[in-house]
Amino acid sequence: MSTNITISVDPHVHSDGSYDGHEPVELILEHAADIGLDGVVITDHDEIEESLRAAELAPQYGLIGIPGVEVSTAHGHLLAIGVEALPDPGQPFRETVAAVRDMGGVAAIPHPFQRSRHGVRKRRIDDCDAVEVYNSMLFTGYRNRRARAFAERYEYPKLGASDAHYLPNVGRAYTEITIETDRGSTAADITHDTVIDALAEGATRIQGKRTPIHKSTVQYAKGAARKSSYLVTSRMPVVPTVPASMDR
Repeated sequence: MSTNITISVDPHVHSDGSYDGHEPVELILEHAADIGLDGVVITDHDEIEESLRAAELAPQYGLIGIPGVEVSTAHGHLLAIGVEALPDPGQPFRETVAAVRDMGGVAAIPHPFQRSRHGVRKRRIDDCDAVEVYNSMLFTGYRNRRARAFAERYEYPKLGASDAHYLPNVGRAYTEITIETDRGSTAADITHDTVIDALAEGATRIQGKRTPIHKSTVQYAKGAARKSSYLVTSRMPVVPTVPASMDR
């Protein structure tokens, strides 16, 4: 006999392994467990080491370990959920989607159409596995509504995510995933491969709320400052150009 269980996953979170992230993965995992999530995907910018470590540590916190990365394609950012290696950054969008699938992952588009956040333009999206239709870091709901309309029109699975760079924002928005499993099974019995299959099939529902505007503003401002600082210091060989995720 089989039954359905629903798990909650925040599929878009940044750790201190990303140039604009701040929190160690241990703290993120602890917080995710405390607020009742079943999993969280660390998706640092063009860096996967901390995500792999988080996926390995996740069961110690009662969570499902799901690795991932936010890869910079030639046409915007792409979430590679469920991969265990970094797809080559800087490649065309379509080729990167194919690479993610070859690695056994789901290719999901974060904050689509938002050029200020390196979102993929609408005309470039002719294929993907899912669309982030609710990103809690948006100042208004317009972009989320536009992303949802696009996903519904082309029948792409829909994701909700926090896009958190600071601990309090983790889980503000998340995705509920319905999984068919053996009767008596719990979230602890679910593997990350099962989660990836369910995401690809579109068995999702969006939950959560927008991050307060003042907190979004702080996150944007600090991220911009860190990026600007990097761009300046990267031209000065005597100053270390850190963090590494900006070197790609």
